[in-house]
Amino acid sequence: MASSSFLAVSSIVLSVLFFNGMVPMHVAFENDIVSTICKKTRNPSFCFNVLNSAGTTDLKGLATFTLNLAYNKAAQSRVLAQSLVSKATDPKFKERYATCVEHYDDAVDDIEDGKNYLGKGDYNSVNTMASAVMTEASDCLDSFMQPPKDPSALSDNRKVVEDICSIILVIGNLLLGRA
Repeated sequence: MASSSFLAVSSIVLSVLFFNGMVPMHVAFENDIVSTICKKTRNPSFCFNVLNSAGTTDLKGLATFTLNLAYNKAAQSRVLAQSLVSKATDPKFKERYATCVEHYDDAVDDIEDGKNYLGKGDYNSVNTMASAVMTEASDCLDSFMQPPKDPSALSDNRKVVEDICSIILVIGNLLLGRA
């Protein structure tokens, strides 16, 4: 009789926990980490989409994942800018896109450095690198502040690079114990 009462109470407790979203625990923990990071970024909904596809909740794993994403987007932006240089007929655009190629070259190099810093546990330098990449992406488009306006996708790419680096900054601060 006691064992059937225990089973009944256990079933009720597990049902309540399950329907209240508290089970499974690893999912709750994962959501806490992602929430902790994303609520501190400049674009939380973007962050949730990115980190929910990472396949890990380990901070170093998330840092590696986002550094790789930033690298890929910066490299893609560099290729786009190189292509735009070769296709531009307006000398102003040609010069501006060439400037963007240089900025994204620097951004790609900075991200490579960031990966090395992460491997060494130098999280301050990871944060410095992420800030530098955000600056490089922004500097690319500064030359387009004067007309004519850039008709390419470089502006959207800059935002994505900056949003990814915003995530890296938060993760770096968590690794440093600052968040």
